[in-house]
Formats: sequence, structure tokens, C-alpha cells
Amino acid sequence: MKTFFTRTASALVFVAVMLGGILWSPFTFFLLFFLVNIFALQEYFKLIRLIDTDYQEVSVWHRYGVLVASCAIIMAFTGQAFGTTDISLGFMGWWMSVIFLLVLPMGEILLGKDFSLKNIGYSALGLLYITVSLGLLIDLRLSVNDIIFTGNTPGGQPGWLIPLLLICFIWINDTMAYIIGSLIGRTPFFPAISPKKTMEGSVGGMLLAVAVAGIFGYYWGREWLNLQHWLALAGIAAVFGTAGDLLESKLKRMAGVKDSGNIMPGHGGFLDRFDSLLLATPFAWIYVHSFMMV
Repeated sequence: MKTFFTRTASALVFVAVMLGGILWSPFTFFLLFFLVNIFALQEYFKLIRLIDTDYQEVSVWHRYGVLVASCAIIMAFTGQAFGTTDISLGFMGWWMSVIFLLVLPMGEILLGKDFSLKNIGYSALGLLYITVSLGLLIDLRLSVNDIIFTGNTPGGQPGWLIPLLLICFIWINDTMAYIIGSLIGRTPFFPAISPKKTMEGSVGGMLLAVAVAGIFGYYWGREWLNLQHWLALAGIAAVFGTAGDLLESKLKRMAGVKDSGNIMPGHGGFLDRFDSLLLATPFAWIYVHSFMMV
């Protein structure tokens, strides 16, 4: 019972912080995922150190240089949204990114005990997997005013709509997959990675996520998005969100840990909470910019 209340309380706090950051303003959205990037990247580094002990030997310069570079990359994705036309957060971020990504390998060669392209590759993969993905999510939030919409909503869609939809569709997919898998799940789905997942649960969760999106989009959501966009975004969130969950489960299994962190009592770490979003976001970004932008 104590575990149940702990999980419930931490989940409520998590939801409140997420909704506040997403809905309050563009800057709180940026700040929220700027912090998520920092903590998720630290958890990724911890997993890599457990998977390959050679990564424990990286220099302090490498360790903190990658973190600063990741912060700069996230800043760069804001473009001209915050600041003046002469100098903005995005402008500073791009210059910092270029400087650190050029100087970082040089510092590794000069300051590291043993120069290793493998360790640089691990860090670069972390920037691509976490930082670039969250940067694309921020770009979706800030560039949404250029998206074609239907209906009579003055000024178009709210900027938080598509990021929030991705998160909701992922949550629906995960919840329905768990319920259906518990009721009728029989066939293991990637048992070597996630033994509790079943084929019936995973497919059922995807289908129900798309069905819920279709029903809501058809009856209430057309003033914001065309129906096909509701269906496509739900499909992307369900399919690639499931793949993202499996990817992080594989990393944890290779590292020999149950959770990536313990920031949320009973729910694990940042990677555990955002693994699905990290893989779904790039594909959603591609879809939005290919089929929904002016």
C-alpha cells in the first residue's frame, strides 16, 4: 500500500510539472525539456559506463564538455524565439555548439589518458539519441504557427498541441498495451529485451491509440487538425514510441539495471519516462515538416 501511494504521489507531481511546463508558455516548454535533456543524458552516460567500462576513463573535459555541448544544441533549436533580432538564445546556442563540437575532440586527444574514438562515438550517440530529439520537440513547439490547420480557430493552433498529442498518444498506447497484454497476451514480443511485453498487447495498444485519435479527431479535433493528421501522429507515436521503449530496455538489460535512474519513486528515471518520446519525436518532426507545414 505504501508503494502504491508513493507511485501515485510521484506520478501526480510528474503530471503537474509536465502540464505546467508544456502549457504555460514557450519558454517554460523550452526550460522543461532543457532540464530533461540534462538529466536524461546523465542517465545515458551512466548506462554506457556500465555497458562498457572503458567509458569510465573519459576525462573530466570530455564528460562536462559533452554536457555543455548538449545544452548549446538545445539552445540552438530555439532559433529567434527568445532574445532580440541581433542576439538570441538560438544564436548563442549555435555558436557554442560549433565551438564545443570542434574543440571537444581536440581536448580529448590532449587531456585524455587514452584517446578513444569509441568513447567519442558513445557521446555523439547520446547527443543524437537524446539532445537532438528533444531539440526537434522544441522546434515543433516553436514553429507550429506555420502549420496548416482547418476550422475557425482564431490565430491557428496552440503551439503546444502537437507535442502534447504525441505524449498523450504514447500514454494511451502504453496503457492499452498493458491492459490488453494482461487480459489476452500470450505471444512474447521481443522476450530477450522485454519479457513482459506481448504481441497481442503491443498491437492492441497501437490500434487503440489510433482509434482513440481518430474518434476524437473526427468529432472534436477538426478545428485544429485534419483527421488524417490525427491518425498519422497517433500511428507514429504508437509504433516508434514502442520501438523507443524497447531500445531503452535493451540498454538497461545490457547495463544490468532495472531502471535508468531513481528520480521518480516507483517510476524510475528520466530515460524511463521519456524513452518512447525520444524515438517518436524525430519521425513526428519529419511528418509535420513534410505534410503539415506551409
